[in-house]
Amino acid sequence: MLENGIKPVCIGCGKSPNEIREYIRFADEENMTPEEYVRLYEGTYNSCNGHFYCTKCYIETGTPKGKAK
Repeated sequence: MLENGIKPVCIGCGKSPNEIREYIRFADEENMTPEEYVRLYEGTYNSCNGHFYCTKCYIETGTPKGKAK
């Protein structure tokens, strides 16, 4: 299910949560979709545009503070 028609996507690698192993695993543990997991628990998730950084991209960008743009 998409929130307000916005599909979450990592702005570093361009992958959606259902393409990223860590979100698939965590979502399974929480009995939800990877997209729902990112919207609820990913600290870099920007609900205005759906952008976030996966862990790999977040580290590669130097662990910036604030929401993904």
